[in-house]
Amino acid sequence: MPRARGALTTLLAMLAAVGHAQVDLQHSYRGRSSVRLASELVELVVLTGGGSIASITVAGDPQALNPLWDSLRGDREQGRAERASGAVGHFVCVDGFGPTSPEESAAGMQGHGEAHRLEWSTEFAGSEDGAAVLRQRVMLPRVRELLQREIRLPRDESVIYVKSKLESLLDFDRPVNWAEHATIGSPFLERGVTVVDISTARAMTRLREGASRNGLMHRLVSGAEFEWPMAPVRSGGSVDLRAAPLESHSLDHTAHRLDPDAEWAFVTALHPGKRLLLGYVFRPTEFPWLQTWEYYPREGLMARGLEFGTQAFDLPRREVVTQGRLFGTLLYRWLPARSAIEAGYAMFLTETPESFSGVDRLEWDSGVLRLHDDRSGQRIQLRAKGEI
Repeated sequence: MPRARGALTTLLAMLAAVGHAQVDLQHSYRGRSSVRLASELVELVVLTGGGSIASITVAGDPQALNPLWDSLRGDREQGRAERASGAVGHFVCVDGFGPTSPEESAAGMQGHGEAHRLEWSTEFAGSEDGAAVLRQRVMLPRVRELLQREIRLPRDESVIYVKSKLESLLDFDRPVNWAEHATIGSPFLERGVTVVDISTARAMTRLREGASRNGLMHRLVSGAEFEWPMAPVRSGGSVDLRAAPLESHSLDHTAHRLDPDAEWAFVTALHPGKRLLLGYVFRPTEFPWLQTWEYYPREGLMARGLEFGTQAFDLPRREVVTQGRLFGTLLYRWLPARSAIEAGYAMFLTETPESFSGVDRLEWDSGVLRLHDDRSGQRIQLRAKGEI
């Protein structure tokens, strides 16, 4: 059987390029086993260890600029060995989002859940209906759950469709924590240049006991509600959070309760100089919260999380469940006994017009994704015929 599976894998790797939808099962990313999916417009790299989306680039870009967080580079800059887990770029935090309790830690549970620390098995990788498709699964032994995911990239689109299913193997209902830890980083993330936009939301800064952590200052007021993008700062006044500050040595978090009545929620990141826009679209009924994590050291790699999920902040499960709600919205999802819950999102990367300044509104219907910039009066239209 292993020999037959190996032969099938080789055959798929040779034949998966059909109509410019390509799948490469033998791809290596920074020495790590990965799968590469490509359309006529974008290329995506997914690690088998941890299931992280490590890279997304525009097809044919001579710079191959990846807007996602290069945490491996960050490890080197801080004098650490490159992490062995899959916490690279955009990774999945399930079942767990944040640190563990002392008791969980003593039992061997680690932060951000198990999924990004385990090897994912590839169930299918090839071309289906003109799209590059990757189906993976990973068993989470500590929480007794099975996570299955499909990534689909149509050959003529710059939009990637991701569908996931989380299944309980236990005989009782339980609250679960699930976040898509999407993160951007340098050089795409540039001080005073790269801007982040979020759909209509109610926002709050993280509650902090001190003015700093790990040598990085908290520039934002602790536990304050605010109206995006202007957030209160400790020194007085407010700051526009769309762009990274020109000068700072800071670490901050904000939580955003997305409009529960909207069909779609979104978060985008734009580098206007490089004319490159990364975005995510998802249902607020599945992911009602967005957390922005700002890591802005004086020197070296910067990172900014665009993390959409089931809870406001990355906190231990016990704290989240005990709090229960924020702004009247649950901070977890229920996973019924011997049942499954599903969630999906669309991810896109596209070049922009020269004067495009950000995304104020988004519409998705009739197979077209429309991104409106009300500041410049421009609109980007992307072919988006898939479903999540």
